[in-house]
Amino acid sequence: MRIGFIGLGNMGGPMAANLVKAGHHITAFDMMKGAIEKAAAQGAHAAATATDAARDAEVVITMLPAGVHVRQVYLGDGGLLRAAKPGTLLIDSSTIDVATARDVQTAAKSAHLDFLDAPVSGGVGGASAGTLTFMVGGEDAAFARAKPILEKMGKNIFHAGGAGNGQAAKICNNMLLAISMIGTCEAFVLAEKLGLDHQTLFNISSTASGQCWSLTTYCPVPGPVPASPANRNYQAGFTASMMLKDLKLAQGAAHAVGAATPLGAEAAALYSLLESSGAGGRDFSAIIQMLRGKLGD
Repeated sequence: MRIGFIGLGNMGGPMAANLVKAGHHITAFDMMKGAIEKAAAQGAHAAATATDAARDAEVVITMLPAGVHVRQVYLGDGGLLRAAKPGTLLIDSSTIDVATARDVQTAAKSAHLDFLDAPVSGGVGGASAGTLTFMVGGEDAAFARAKPILEKMGKNIFHAGGAGNGQAAKICNNMLLAISMIGTCEAFVLAEKLGLDHQTLFNISSTASGQCWSLTTYCPVPGPVPASPANRNYQAGFTASMMLKDLKLAQGAAHAVGAATPLGAEAAALYSLLESSGAGGRDFSAIIQMLRGKLGD
């Protein structure tokens, strides 16, 4: 299948590479020349512009930093909605605000194009391994077209409902993740002060009512879960700045619909403090260091 791929950063680059490995003809574009060159070295065909990547494609996938970029790429002068031929399937895997996803879907439908919002979870490791989770919003027929393609980049593909629901699922999930990570970190910091060692707390809580993903898969202290970033001085799998971005999206959505999210608001405030301390590039589990007062360690 002829696929245009726009946005070849830490996530988009390996996603495009997996589509090449699956035998698809990938025409790729990024604002960074080095990213295009890397994609070309992995078998993709370089495009001079985003519209060039989309012009002859049957499917176009975008992975962009924020909603403003998605609006510009799809809806701006010379954007993808004008470049793509009727019937093209458009898949946006950026994590953005729900309103932008729904606006682009409405405009795409008017242009006789199928559009899905399909943000991902799984980080750079999941993108490289092809084990991402996709949360997809859009019409049933478009989802059915997209699923075989998404399965080449991910392990879990969920249809969350109509336009924007993929973004809704992503920001709700990550708000929950941030809250649970902060709670897990607070429990370990309290245990340290009380003289309870890390492994003992892990052994108990991982089999008791405190069990959660932040504890058993991504434990924020070294030792109990060898693969967690805590064992690499919090080298990022998912940065604190990216978590803050998602929390801000969740708060914006909550304010728009009048939803009460006091813990989500507090999580956003704490991650804002973590980022302002200069630790935005560290893993989001490094918030335990802020709670300890040891961010410089």
